Amino acid sequence: MPDIADETPPDHRPAIVICAYDADDTGWDPVEDLSGRPWSPSGVRTVAVPGGEPDVLAETLATHLDDRHCRAVLLVGRTRRSAAFRLQIRAENRSLDGVRRLTSVGPAVARATAPAADIVGALNEAGLRVETSSDAEDDAGSYLLYRVLSALPEGLDTPAVGLLRAPENASDAEVQRAVKAAAEAMARHLSPLPRSRAS
Repeated sequence: MPDIADETPPDHRPAIVICAYDADDTGWDPVEDLSGRPWSPSGVRTVAVPGGEPDVLAETLATHLDDRHCRAVLLVGRTRRSAAFRLQIRAENRSLDGVRRLTSVGPAVARATAPAADIVGALNEAGLRVETSSDAEDDAGSYLLYRVLSALPEGLDTPAVGLLRAPENASDAEVQRAVKAAAEAMARHLSPLPRSRAS
């Protein structure tokens, strides 16, 4: 007979998926201590998705967004275009190699749904330089941002999705600080799950 005390109750907090999509980039480590538990903002839980092949990642992120508990996705990568952190606020309908449209039926541009002004304010408060940009970079980050945004259902309950890029020379500590600030800003916009969704 199983020991009831050993059963872990389900976690009904809304979830933010944080995906550092470049498998070789070690800047974001969600586990801060020996507990093995990932860092989470107050009232929200984080789900870490490790980097990997972009098409596989896109499917993994779509699967997470199919979960009614997932309310946000924060993509984390690097920029070669700025010495500041960069919040990309839109993505273009382009294939991964950038030479053709990704899909003939999707919109030309998909706009990020994350609270950009709040994220910028949070990074500034954390002592980090940050800028917003509508210019996509030709890499997996822009590709993933478009794939995730173009697959979102329309409606008032649309998840928050954003792409935060760190400068190439940013230290791991700066990346950690930036990701936490961005996730906390996103978390402030996530209302608790209704009882029907939390069961």
